[in-house]
Amino acid sequence: MNTDRLHDKKWGVFTHYLWHEQNRAGTPANMGAGQVDWSKLVDQIDVERLARTLHEVGAGYYFITLMQGHKYMLAPNDTFDSIAGTRPGECCAERDIVSELYDALHKYDIDLYLYYTGDGPYKDVEVGEKFGYIEPRTKNLNRGFVEKWAAVLEDYSRRWGDKVKGWWIDGCYRYFKYDEELLKLYQTAVRNGNPDAIIAYNDGVKPTLTKDYALSDFTCGEFNDFVFVPASRYVDGAQAHILAPLGRSLDGSEWGSWCKPGAKRDGAYMHDYVQKVNAVGGVVTIDIIIYRDGSLDERQLEMLGCI
Repeated sequence: MNTDRLHDKKWGVFTHYLWHEQNRAGTPANMGAGQVDWSKLVDQIDVERLARTLHEVGAGYYFITLMQGHKYMLAPNDTFDSIAGTRPGECCAERDIVSELYDALHKYDIDLYLYYTGDGPYKDVEVGEKFGYIEPRTKNLNRGFVEKWAAVLEDYSRRWGDKVKGWWIDGCYRYFKYDEELLKLYQTAVRNGNPDAIIAYNDGVKPTLTKDYALSDFTCGEFNDFVFVPASRYVDGAQAHILAPLGRSLDGSEWGSWCKPGAKRDGAYMHDYVQKVNAVGGVVTIDIIIYRDGSLDERQLEMLGCI
């Protein structure tokens, strides 16, 4: 699959918009607002301001999460509701935020990518059981679940078509017993909506940049800091791509920087790092915090503006 479009954009931004971040009291992304109905929360996102801000800092593309672990989905999905036995708006936000994001970003030639997972709503036992996958995830992975979860993915992919340039699919861990055969179900689901979409399947953080599966078009490249520089544009035929968080960990943990405010690296460092990765043909995606209304952290924007 052709990855030139991602390569040519050089760097972009990633944000986690999730029930347990923006809708949970006490998290920085919650802005002290407490908990509200999920669908109404998604209604608060100002897509025009978000797109304009990304344009102002020079981002070439933008990733946003559709879900992570829980039953709360960022956009409508009839297939999800049918399998889960839920009403529109109960788990899947009623606003088609992805289509709106595309329209807002397209005006600035910013490409849209999406984050999905391979473990579904496993944290919500009732809904997770409807799909056929709950804890312990290392023992319960089965083809029946993957088929159902791929059907949800295909519903989304067909809805948005070529508005979505690619997918970063998390939780495809080999220790869950994922393999190429199961991942082909996700590949088919994505390509039925957009035959040109590129996909990366994540097998977790590694000490070096790896192509986790033969089906991956670009590397997931998950790291916890901006340190590793690839040797060349391709890793076993996949576009070299780095994803790491800019935020500062609140508890000092290695994993605690995702979806957090502040900056662990200054502007000069980020400029030099992205330049080094770009010079060998790689691409850098920078995770920053997104607040419940779609606004971004000023300190992080200052760092991005230096790139």
